[in-house]
Amino acid sequence: MPYDPHLADLMRAALEPRRGITEKAMFGGFCWFLNGNMLCGVEVGRFMFRVGKEREAEAKKRPGAEQVVFSGRRMGGIVWVEADACLETGLESWIDLASQFAGSLPPK
Repeated sequence: MPYDPHLADLMRAALEPRRGITEKAMFGGFCWFLNGNMLCGVEVGRFMFRVGKEREAEAKKRPGAEQVVFSGRRMGGIVWVEADACLETGLESWIDLASQFAGSLPPK
């Protein structure tokens, strides 16, 4: 997945003060992990957040959010969020939502 360097820099800055965060090049872009569990990522024009299946419906009601589909396969518990909508509603609030899920998983 190609990525937007500006969005990647925004994500890095937002995640920098948090503990347990690592970054990994994946799918031609970047994903970030909390204690070894996927948390979020960036693509051109949008962010990706792993919110978990239980919070997926809630997340998709937020502006700019939609289900992640890779190669025709629906990825449960993961949403894309259009960059402008994400930044308008607050990148931190999306990171918090994803952190609730990823933080509930056992460390890897």
